[in-house]
Amino acid sequence: MRRGTSIMRFSVGSKESEVLLKMRGLYLFTGLAGGSFNPYVTSLLVHQGMTSQRIGVMMAFGTLLAILFQPLWGILVDRYQRTRLVLMLTLIVPGTIVYLYNVKWLVVIVLVYSLYTIFQSTQTPIADAYAVNAASAAGTSFGTIRLFGSIGTALGGYFGGLYLNWMGVTELWIPFLLFNLLALILVMTIPVNVQRRAQHVTFTSGIRQLLGNRVFLLFLAGCFLVNQTLTAFNSFFVLTFQMAGGSFAWSGIALMIASITSVPAMLVAARVLKKYGYEKTLMLASVVYMLRWAIQWLIPVPGVMIGVQTLHGMSFGFFYIAAVEYVASITGKELQATGQSLFNMVFVGLGGIAGNLLNGYLLETGGPGLMYFSCTVSAALGALLLYKVSSISRKQQSE
Repeated sequence: MRRGTSIMRFSVGSKESEVLLKMRGLYLFTGLAGGSFNPYVTSLLVHQGMTSQRIGVMMAFGTLLAILFQPLWGILVDRYQRTRLVLMLTLIVPGTIVYLYNVKWLVVIVLVYSLYTIFQSTQTPIADAYAVNAASAAGTSFGTIRLFGSIGTALGGYFGGLYLNWMGVTELWIPFLLFNLLALILVMTIPVNVQRRAQHVTFTSGIRQLLGNRVFLLFLAGCFLVNQTLTAFNSFFVLTFQMAGGSFAWSGIALMIASITSVPAMLVAARVLKKYGYEKTLMLASVVYMLRWAIQWLIPVPGVMIGVQTLHGMSFGFFYIAAVEYVASITGKELQATGQSLFNMVFVGLGGIAGNLLNGYLLETGGPGLMYFSCTVSAALGALLLYKVSSISRKQQSE
């Protein structure tokens, strides 16, 4: 995908404010949808008779399919100018198929999760690339848009826990469908591109160009090691919290705390990035990730597991904003959206595959302690790689 054809150029004036409002609404509703569904889906699958190891394998398989389909989304957006159509599909298809998780046939559940992941995987890079451009045109930061996703995730996680205590885990699909429909209405009103570039870089050639950049490869490797640990939270936190004696309602409070801390983090992210730079901010966030997992490894009690979620903002919030902005700075205008897609393929795709497989296996065989210990080590290794990226960048700047 390329920036010139995937994302429109915004004129100065009220149009910018209108687009910013719609993008913030989009992130809010998709955050509400994901926050009320994703953390609890493993509990639904366990209710359907699956083990955590089998869940991890299924999620890894679905993520692998999503990576394989990523070039197809790139072609649709680049060659056929279908940015808005693709965004609409990423909301319609997942929203309408999640009810089928209630079917107690393994093959149906695997098929539903695979389709869900294939269509939703491209939502983030397209929306992020669009939001980065919209924020730049309006003279604001990407974080002021992305934080609405965290607000939505926080509210969705909290009320999702209360909702499940009231309705039961088999009714998980209802709020997810509702919020996806609200997001769809906004996407249908977002402007399409109005200007095309005469010359452009195709998705596949852009990927080859970026993979030839040694610093970018080290950055992706560091992101992979850090983000594979996040599956311990996204996929397995509710399970480990219940294993420690917690309830759905209290897990909702923990999820809300985690997401709401991303809001101030994303608000101040622009200042932090300006003061410390991309690489140092990424390293700081990696160290906070390491601390976050180490505490849950050493003190696995519900109260501590709730309190430690206050570190989510400084870990995920700082890391994600710094990574997206770093990709935008290192790839240039023509490779902006392609770079975001490649970053998403590694950060969410490969990191999700490895994390779900590894953490699902460790949770099944060694319990939460072994899983969180492994996450601590992986985050530390990721921090070391990002330190290497920082060293190379300083050397290049001094030359």
